[in-house]
Amino acid sequence: MTKVLRERDSMTCRACGNEERASEGYPCADCGTFICLPCNLRGVLRCRSCAERLEKSGGEKAAGVESTVPTPTPVARPES
Repeated sequence: MTKVLRERDSMTCRACGNEERASEGYPCADCGTFICLPCNLRGVLRCRSCAERLEKSGGEKAAGVESTVPTPTPVARPES
């Protein structure tokens, strides 16, 4: 006899609404809710509610797509 497992290792993506394995995803950049791996590979960094809130407040040009991490400044190297 096989034992029926009632445990579920899935979460609902807060960007697209799909149910994916909990271990295959990333947190929202703003609030930390679950973003599935396919959304993350498409460049989605924020959940739907955070992306809408950012657009309403006049935030980034493409909310949820661009990173909020600043671009590093180049290091000046002395000439030899």
